[in-house]
Amino acid sequence: MVRRLSPMHFRFYIQQRFMRGVHALHEILQYLKQHGERLDSEIANDTGIPLAKVRLDVSSLTASGELIMCHSIRFEKGKKSEGMLYRVAGYIPPLSPGRKPKA
Repeated sequence: MVRRLSPMHFRFYIQQRFMRGVHALHEILQYLKQHGERLDSEIANDTGIPLAKVRLDVSSLTASGELIMCHSIRFEKGKKSEGMLYRVAGYIPPLSPGRKPKA
């Protein structure tokens, strides 16, 4: 049995779904700013967002130009691991303390 929502409840439901989506996009951007370049599976594991949702969100962020994506193949202990690597576009992390000044 399908429950029909009144227009007011439907609008509230859509707003809640939209805000959850915006929160996930913001969370992914903040995560990548803090941790730098990461695989999509690492983003999903560390943020707790399902992998399918991460892939959907980063594809929209990549299309808007906020993220840069590249296909990555890694070999760990002889095992091939493929994934998509993401980083924030145009973001330069602050210098770490203790570095020598540039000459």
